[in-house]
Amino acid sequence: MKTETATQAKIHFGRVLADSMLEPILIEKSGRNVAVLISYDEYQRMSSLEDQYWISKAAEAKNEGLIGVKASEKLLQDLLNVQN
Repeated sequence: MKTETATQAKIHFGRVLADSMLEPILIEKSGRNVAVLISYDEYQRMSSLEDQYWISKAAEAKNEGLIGVKASEKLLQDLLNVQN
């Protein structure tokens, strides 16, 4: 992963933008990592992977028979009332 300072990224934004199409660019400001610039295609790929992960987790929970939102809220409320 290439690294650019925020100042250099601002000055050479066109080049940094073009470079981000090839690999992520780490942006540093005052010696701290503050952002990563990635291509839109890479963003789409990562978003799709995240969606697939949460879809699989939801299916797994459903298959295990876990309770839904309303039932879990009621259970939590009941448990809180028992403690009081």
